[in-house]
Amino acid sequence: MGLLARRSVLEELGHHVATSSTGQDALDLCGKQRFDIIITDYKMPKMNGVELIGRLRKLDSNYSIILISGFADALGLNEGNTGADIVLQKSANEVSHLIRSVNRLMRKPPPKKKVASQAAAKADKRKSV
Repeated sequence: MGLLARRSVLEELGHHVATSSTGQDALDLCGKQRFDIIITDYKMPKMNGVELIGRLRKLDSNYSIILISGFADALGLNEGNTGADIVLQKSANEVSHLIRSVNRLMRKPPPKKKVASQAAAKADKRKSV
């Protein structure tokens, strides 16, 4: 399943989708607008999906990210070593796994923003331990 097919599936479910063909294009898009979920392939020109995820996490650690790869099993790609929230192996069941993963991440509560005084209190607590 290619980029356009994934886009079609998600749009049929009512999601607004923006696409890019390179990691740098994706970073540029993320600099211009906020996305609820970012879906990336592992294999891309000039920057692989894990590199993109690392750069996205530096921009905003709260992004919800799905990594899709035909190499997930072979390379041992998982949530722990990629930085993705969900890693999907390309397969015949990819569409149903993608839909389920997007729905799960859309239901995830937004991260709580720390109030400056709470962050300072936690910092003081760590210093005193």
